Formats: sequence, structure tokens, C-alpha cells
Amino acid sequence: MMLLPRVKQSRPMRRGCIRNRAPSGLGSAASWAEEGRRSWIGNLVFDGLLDRVSRHHALACALLILVGLTAYLPGFAGLFPMDRDEPRFAQASKQMLESGDYVAIRFQDEARNKKPVGIYWMQAGAVSVAERLGVADARTSIWVYRIPSLLGALAAVLLTYWTALALTQRRTAVLAGLLMAPCVILVVEAHLAKTDAVLLATVVAAMGALARAWMRRTENRPLELWLCTVFWTAIGIGILIKGPITPMVVIFAVIALSLRHRSARWLANLRPWAGLVWCLLIVLPWFVLIVKASGGAFFSEAVGHDMLAKVGSGQESHGAPLGTYLVALWVTGWPMAPFLLLAAPIVWKQRWSDGVFFLLAWVVPAWILFETVPTKLPHYVMPMYPALAILSAMGATWLRQVDRIGRVRLAVFGLAAMLLPIALPVALVAAKGRVASTIDPATIAVAALAFVSAVAVSILAIQRVRRGDIRSAILCSVVAALIVNGFILGWFMNQTHADLIGLSPRLADAGRAAIAARPGCGAPLYATVGDREPSLVFLTDTRLLMTDGAAAAAFMKAGPCRVAFVDQPGEAAFLSALGTAPEVSLVSRVAGLNINGGKKLDIGVYVRQDGSP
Repeated sequence: MMLLPRVKQSRPMRRGCIRNRAPSGLGSAASWAEEGRRSWIGNLVFDGLLDRVSRHHALACALLILVGLTAYLPGFAGLFPMDRDEPRFAQASKQMLESGDYVAIRFQDEARNKKPVGIYWMQAGAVSVAERLGVADARTSIWVYRIPSLLGALAAVLLTYWTALALTQRRTAVLAGLLMAPCVILVVEAHLAKTDAVLLATVVAAMGALARAWMRRTENRPLELWLCTVFWTAIGIGILIKGPITPMVVIFAVIALSLRHRSARWLANLRPWAGLVWCLLIVLPWFVLIVKASGGAFFSEAVGHDMLAKVGSGQESHGAPLGTYLVALWVTGWPMAPFLLLAAPIVWKQRWSDGVFFLLAWVVPAWILFETVPTKLPHYVMPMYPALAILSAMGATWLRQVDRIGRVRLAVFGLAAMLLPIALPVALVAAKGRVASTIDPATIAVAALAFVSAVAVSILAIQRVRRGDIRSAILCSVVAALIVNGFILGWFMNQTHADLIGLSPRLADAGRAAIAARPGCGAPLYATVGDREPSLVFLTDTRLLMTDGAAAAAFMKAGPCRVAFVDQPGEAAFLSALGTAPEVSLVSRVAGLNINGGKKLDIGVYVRQDGSP
């Protein structure tokens, strides 16, 4: 069985490269492997389950889908719209369905010239299918708009496995998929109706095809047509999803690989001329239509205002110093990050091997670029995470056979592996008064169970690493991640428990309940003073008027079947301008925190009661 990637024979073995023996003074590889074989957990779980799963692609894919669904489905429908980006995407998709215009992207009356149209088409398609299947209130159900993100996340996990198959053995590829599936950042993006989970799938698909072209570069024949089609289609769809990100990651990797190979001729295997034509056929029709519809405003805003502003400065208060992503990796990349730490030394020794160099070419250039760009958000570096997962899985395979873990590395691994389970009770205490008004006994009980279970499984993972059974440790860490993610997203982060930051759903429910008591008001009009979150537009009505107190009073006087949400600072002006209007009354109040910035809000829900203008 191949334990290490093949190193080109023409290149002399560098001093310190790993062979089939342990480093001096740490025992033989045979004794180290024998210690792992004595582990009943390793025998029962991996030498049985993993080996059987690895023999059949269908079983491997089924396992990865099962783990992915276990990570992504908790909280998928119960999590309220997360301001501000998610409801902006969902509202723009909803307006496409309302208007029948599938070219222009709009949020209310404002052109949303930031991202191409791909994700909006996918979300609108998901809603259309849901409506045909009879899903009630599909257009205001945020979970329907999240379906493309869920499918994108699952596709990214499966494509991580597929990409790893080109670079390493099957068991290692399964481990890579298992490490990728419950990654914190991917779990979060799978729960949000945004671009990034689908974008990740396009990046991994393109890099999986590129990996096969790289590993077969000495063959004097082009790749199979279907692989070339996957490569160029992924790039085309990636451009329609988020512009230059997918081709940028691919181009950076191609440059690094070509410099390593001292030639770019190997790219001919990808049929570049036919592929470029196919890619243009995918992207050009919409770009031509949007230029015609916007008069060039889309490109001036998307490139000049959005993209270049992020490169030039920390846009929207998201600036951060160099090295931010490396620090954030310990949280956003958990539970993969601790295993990447273990793998780092042995991966570095194998950096010139074909497979490892390909993965480093995928990660390093793009990572450096994102670190140097002032605007930083955690999901920006997510397209590199599948490569990190594959490197971690490779290191796990090699460490099982070759190397013992030093005490310092084991201690750091232990701290990293326990990071989120230990932080769980701290986060729960901090959530009271910031996220939730109260922490009820049921939540405390479920949190305690999640904490004890995650900590116990993480301790078991540390023990398996200490004994050299890295593969069992990966499984334990995956289970710990599923427990933590399941509690946070499946239990706590929903309207019932996280009530303070779930303002928009509570306001929309209060408005609908008040207007439902009035016969003949099927489609009320809404206005808001103070609370301007996009989620309120999405959950109420596209025509929601965002205004001040005096204008809101004029709005209420203008006709029946109207609801005004007025925050406390704006109420004096609202009531003064309203005067004595007996048909308008305060029906309820909703208090909480603005999820963006934590500002306290106390909002009155006013309804016009009469049935005539």
C-alpha cells in the first residue's frame, strides 16, 4: 500500500524526507504501527468501517452525505434570517419572482450591483419548486432560499473527496471529506442564503479536474472530455456566482504549478481553447443583458465600488491586520485545524512531491493575497479549506505509520481540539442579555449534555493521537463537532431561545397578528422607523417604507390596513405628527438587540384599525 506520495526519481531525496521508518530515537515504524493495531477503537471503527467504506465510492459518498446532513440540517429551518447579507440576497431573489425580471438584481427600488446573478437564479428556482410542491409561504420562508447553500456545501464535501482521490489513496480521501464536512465555517455558510457555499463547490470542482491534469501531465493525451467540461463549467458557474474568485484561485495555482514544472504545456490537456469558448457561452449572455439593462452601471459598481474598495481599505468596518486568517483558522477551521497542526511538519518535508505541491499551490498564493487585502471576513479564505483538509488527512495517514507526536505538539493539539467544547459554557453565559433574554432550564440541561459529550469525545481524540491512532482521533473530533454545532444551531440559535437578536421575525409576527384581527386586510402595507434591517423587508413586504417618525404618521393617515414599527427615539415625532387619530393604536411592543452592533431597540407596533381611508 502506498503510504507516501510518489517523489520524482530525478530529484534527489532531500535530507530529512520521510521514509518507511520513524525518526531516530522514537521507535520503529513496525512497533508504532503495532501499537495502533492494539487499539480496539482503531480496529473496530476504522480498520473495519473505514476500510469497507473506502472500497466502494457509493458507500464513501453516502457516509460523507450523512455526516454533512447531520452537520447542516440542525437549525436549517429554525434559524431566523441573519442580517444583513442573507436577507438582502433572499429579498433580491424574491423580487425576481415578484417582478418576473431575472436580469436586473434589486433590493426594493435600489439596484444591487455587487454580485452576478447566479445565486439569485438558484434561490428563485428553489422557491419556484417549493411553491409547486405546495410549501406554504415559500417566498417568506428563509430556509427555502438556503437550499442552494445546503446543496453547495454537500457538493463541496463530496468534491473534496473526489479531488483527494487524484492525489492520494481512498482511505485518506474519505478522511479529507470527513474533516471538511463539519468545519465551522462551512456549517455556518450552509445555513445562510448567500454565495459562499456554492462558490466553494465550484472552486473544488475546478481544482479536482486541475489535479488530474497535473498528476497526468506526462501523458501525451488530453484529459477525458467530461473532466475538461467539469473544469470549464465550474469556472463559468463560479464567475456567475461571485465574479473573479473561482478563476483567481485556479490561475494562482496554475502559475505556481507551471513554475514548478518549468512549463505550461501541461495545460493543453485541459483543451483550453474549446474550454474558454464554453466558459464564455456560460457567462456572456447574462453579462450582455445586464450591461444593456444597467447601461454599464453593474460593472462600475461591482468592480469599482465593491471589489476595489475592499482591496483599497477595510470596507464596512471589516478591516483587520495581516495574519488574521491564520488566527481565525483555529475556530473557523475546527475540527480540521488541530490535525493540520499535526500534519504540518511532515507535509513540509514532502512539499516537493506532486500531490503536496499541488495542494500548497492551491492554498499559499491565494491565502497570501487575502491576508494582504485590508477587508477581511472569515469566509473569504474558505475556498482554500478543502486543500487544507486533504493535507490534514495525508498527514494523519503518514503520522500513523511514521512519526510519534512530541509532547509540545500533543499539548497544542489538545488545546485546539478542546477549544470549542470548552468555550461552549462560556459562550452560553455570555449569550444571556446579549443574544437571549433568559436561559431556561431546558437549554441549560441540553447545553450541559452537549458540553460533557463533546469534551469526553475530544479527550478520547487526544488519547488516540497520543497512541498514534490518528484516524480514530479524526472520527472522534468529527463527532465532537457535530455535537457542538447541533446544540448551537439546532437548539440555541432560533427565535425561541435567541429572542433578543430575532427582532424581525417577532415584529413581522406581531404585525400580522394585529392585522389579522381586522377583516378585509389581506395585504397590509408596512412602514418602519429606526429598524432598517433587510430581514424586516424580507419577512413583511417588498414595499416596506423605511422612514422617520413624521413620514410614518403621514403613511398611517394615508389609508387603511397599515402597520408602522416605530422605535422609541422616533415615537415622539411619530405621535406628534399623528395627532388625535383614533383609528391608529399601539397594539404591542417588541424589545431586543440589533444583531449588527448590539444596539438596544424598543419598538412599538402601531396598526390602523378602521376599514376606510
